[in-house]
Amino acid sequence: MTNAAFEKRDTMRRRKFLGLASVIALLAACSKTPKLKRIPAGALVLAFGDSVTFGTGAAAGEDWPSLLAAQTGWRVVNAGIPGDTADSGQRRIKALLDEHHPALAIVEMGGNDFLRRRPQSVIKEDLRSIVQQIKLAGSQVVLIGVPELSLLAIVAGKPSDSKIYGDLADEENIPLIADVFSDVLANPALRADTIHPNAAGYRRMTDGMLAQLKKLGLS
Repeated sequence: MTNAAFEKRDTMRRRKFLGLASVIALLAACSKTPKLKRIPAGALVLAFGDSVTFGTGAAAGEDWPSLLAAQTGWRVVNAGIPGDTADSGQRRIKALLDEHHPALAIVEMGGNDFLRRRPQSVIKEDLRSIVQQIKLAGSQVVLIGVPELSLLAIVAGKPSDSKIYGDLADEENIPLIADVFSDVLANPALRADTIHPNAAGYRRMTDGMLAQLKKLGLS
């Protein structure tokens, strides 16, 4: 066999190998994409969180659960409690699931844990408990990324989601709504204070959430 023939065969082998590697990588990526069912209008959705879910910083009806309900036709139950933590949240989620049997639960939790300087590893496991209880109840779950509340980052205009949310979403194979809350806190015009959106902020937050929910096929 000539050198040209060897080179041609070697090139074909490399191409086949690269093609196979690409297919394997694509399949691996697809396997990490959470499989979700569309939530139709009229379905019950549980908004589970703290003061940011409750709507602190804006008037009644200007909270993101109310705005999300208006834009989707979902029946959104606002289960936000000001001051709540992931630690206490893991103990109250089951009663809500038993009462409402939501098609989807959207979890926004952790900001108060950061303010109390709880270890991030502990916060992550509390959030995992919440997520797993939702899964066990047969509901779909979406996690909202929450910034680790650093006053320096907020003053600098660069708050960002804590890494624990992306890690937990990957580990539990659930969707993450990333950077929406952080982007609102980065803009003083969208904040009621350093940790809460105002009415315009909740509108921006809802729009960002809805855009990502649509990409996930939920809305």
